Amino acid sequence: MASDTESSPREYEPNAEHSFPDEKLNEILPAVLEDPEITAYLKAQNVNAVTRKGFNDHGPKHIEIVRNRALRLYDLLKRGGVEFNGALQQGLEEADEPVIVALAATIHDIGHVVHRDDHAYYSIPLAADLLDRFLPRFYDTEGVVRVKAEILHAILCHHTEEDPLTREAGVIRVADALDMERGRSRIPYEKGGRGINTLSSQAISSVSLKEGDGVPVLVEIEMVNAAGVYQVDNLLKAKLDGSRLEDLIRIVAVNTKAEDQLVERIEL
Repeated sequence: MASDTESSPREYEPNAEHSFPDEKLNEILPAVLEDPEITAYLKAQNVNAVTRKGFNDHGPKHIEIVRNRALRLYDLLKRGGVEFNGALQQGLEEADEPVIVALAATIHDIGHVVHRDDHAYYSIPLAADLLDRFLPRFYDTEGVVRVKAEILHAILCHHTEEDPLTREAGVIRVADALDMERGRSRIPYEKGGRGINTLSSQAISSVSLKEGDGVPVLVEIEMVNAAGVYQVDNLLKAKLDGSRLEDLIRIVAVNTKAEDQLVERIEL
């Protein structure tokens, strides 16, 4: 997995040491990355979001960042002794937890091919079809149904008013917001504009996930101006609320160029 201080995590490393059983993930993830239909969706989903709506990137780079940060977040939570309930309550194995996280992160945005608006709902039938084709390579019929159920739940809850009922889904919800460095904000912004969305989208210089002191996860955010507070408060805090991870993650945002004297540090 990526180092503690790396702001843009590398792709998941199968041979690295993790705090979770990853043998099944090591088997499934390479097939995900090589699947031509999934790859096509990740490219096509940027057309409505970027080309037609002028929003920020929702394509392969966004997916890579969200998947890596979701697995990093999951790893840190497991190190902290946090129990996950999604796979467990479905009668699945612990090794299925990171599979659910990785697959949900990978296809959570494919509904963009239909429309940007309400895309999480459009993702559900598209993802279900993909999973019906893909999962039988690795699970029996009952396993397919139960793993698919948890993945679809996580997809639905990443960007809607629907509250996550599992910690696996909460990880996806928070990881989606952690793609927030300069120009990558999840808050739509108008290119060339001077509004708060545009200014704040350029305000975050780095995001790091580390082991926390007193909590399993510390999210450190470096801002280059006070407009970054808008990103932290209106994006990340909003995603953290109701995620089932609120008491497990500490967020510290520091303004490293505080000439404006407005905000030097905020902590959630």
